[in-house]
Amino acid sequence: MSIKELQAKGLANDPRTRAYVEPVRLVWSTANGDTSEVVNPEGLLAGNGGQVTKEAPNACLLRHKGEAPAILLDFGTELHGGIRIAVVEGRFPEPKRSVRIRVRLGESAMEAMSELGGETNATNDHVSRDSIIDVGLLGGAEFGTTGFRFARLDLLDEGEIELQSVQAVFVYRDIEYKGSFRCSDPLLDRIWETGAYTVHLNMQDYLWDGIKRDRMVWTGDMHPEVATICAVFGEHVIVPQSMDFKRDRSPLPMFMDMPTYSIWWLLVQHDWYMQHGNEAYLQEQRDYITGLLRELIGKVEPDGTINVYRPFLDWPASSNPAGVTAGVHALFVLGMQAGARLCRLFGEVETAGLCEGLEGRLRKRIPHHAGSKQAAALQALAGLMDPAAANREVIAPDAPSGYSTFYGYYMLRARAEAGDIAGSLDSIRAFWGGMLELGATTFWEDFDIAWMEGAARIDELTPPGKIDVHGSYGGYCYKGYRHSLCHGWASGPTAWLSEYVLGIQVVEPGFRKVRIRPNLADLNWAEGTYPTPRGLIHVRHERGADGSIRTDYTVPPGVTVVE
Repeated sequence: MSIKELQAKGLANDPRTRAYVEPVRLVWSTANGDTSEVVNPEGLLAGNGGQVTKEAPNACLLRHKGEAPAILLDFGTELHGGIRIAVVEGRFPEPKRSVRIRVRLGESAMEAMSELGGETNATNDHVSRDSIIDVGLLGGAEFGTTGFRFARLDLLDEGEIELQSVQAVFVYRDIEYKGSFRCSDPLLDRIWETGAYTVHLNMQDYLWDGIKRDRMVWTGDMHPEVATICAVFGEHVIVPQSMDFKRDRSPLPMFMDMPTYSIWWLLVQHDWYMQHGNEAYLQEQRDYITGLLRELIGKVEPDGTINVYRPFLDWPASSNPAGVTAGVHALFVLGMQAGARLCRLFGEVETAGLCEGLEGRLRKRIPHHAGSKQAAALQALAGLMDPAAANREVIAPDAPSGYSTFYGYYMLRARAEAGDIAGSLDSIRAFWGGMLELGATTFWEDFDIAWMEGAARIDELTPPGKIDVHGSYGGYCYKGYRHSLCHGWASGPTAWLSEYVLGIQVVEPGFRKVRIRPNLADLNWAEGTYPTPRGLIHVRHERGADGSIRTDYTVPPGVTVVE
């Protein structure tokens, strides 16, 4: 069949780019002895390329004389993709055309060293990251599609090979970083960039939650991810494609995984419209949105009790059922607020009235937050609790203890609405900066500030007396090495810094009107860009010697700045 015939049948083109990344560091290799030997492992750092040649002076020799020789390589940053291995030649007791190599990929050095199963819960869930592959002599092989930074290779066949190169096959979307953020604190710059990169890696076929696990479209996870996409990349097709994917696979009366995640889908639709003003796309959602709102309204009892089969905020909140009840209540209020606005736009007056009526009923019976920072944050954002009280009584005490990677974004937003920018910045530095201090290059599925005590960095083999933070912690569905170290829902500070420190907030759909309100707290200056459908907004805030803030900005034609 010719390429034209294949094209006529319909080819699904991959929107992603492939690139090859060389390792930057040899982390470990087996010791040389009578049974195995590794010679010149540093040669793999020389950039030998993937095209096999007999002239490979920098090749690494792996010699198996009874035990498997092994190496552990570091590619320097979290990547999505696989491994390309090039072997020059080999010598074995009997003729061979290929050699068996065990490949283990890991987001941490210790995960790449682990065995499947056991107390540390290393898995091949969702994708295979630990497998035995056949690599041809005077040839090569590509293996794997996962999230990783480290690769361990073990030669399993007795004999020896000359290993020319081990490269990461980096699969990503080649898109422009239109938004930017810089300030007088380099740590905050790095946190902004790390959040942006975390979401960028998860922009694969669709917008995923994680590149190792789950590699799925979760609409709850998408809300902070989409906020980050808006601040960094602007309008991108992956968002409506992912939203439509979940809509089409969740026909009403079915919810998207769980009722609260259907509410998050609704909130993404509202926010996406406010950011980009694409009314044609929003109108395509009209029937589904109105039907979804009626399904949600039907889950609330006359007294305001919400009766859903799986109330869920995030995993760390699950240990506080009363807090979950309060948070879900607030999430329903936020959903009804957004739903009423969208229905008014659609001309769906009756459904808008139902939303407003339910919101009024929900405001008459407000569950106590039960000390849950997640619940208090949502209550503050929904107008069910004074933001200053929520911050003072629940969110700020012992912060960032009790923070979570997903709902940390809403805790930061609630604190900002209370005027506590300084406290928010301190929490960002400690919590998200804590992951960076432990060697992270992307933000994690979960993190607890208490994990830092006695923890080794994830880019080193855990020394005696230290704790393997990746293999030792985690709960629910992410225990041990199953824990994702690149999870898009953890990117909240990127969106937050653009929204609250640069102070760029959309007022009318499509940025017809924007508010620019600086909040420097302890910073001397901050500057950056924000993408809009009409072009980039450029902002710089600088503190003068008298403490006053000077703001300079440029906005594209069609954007009006309001006080």
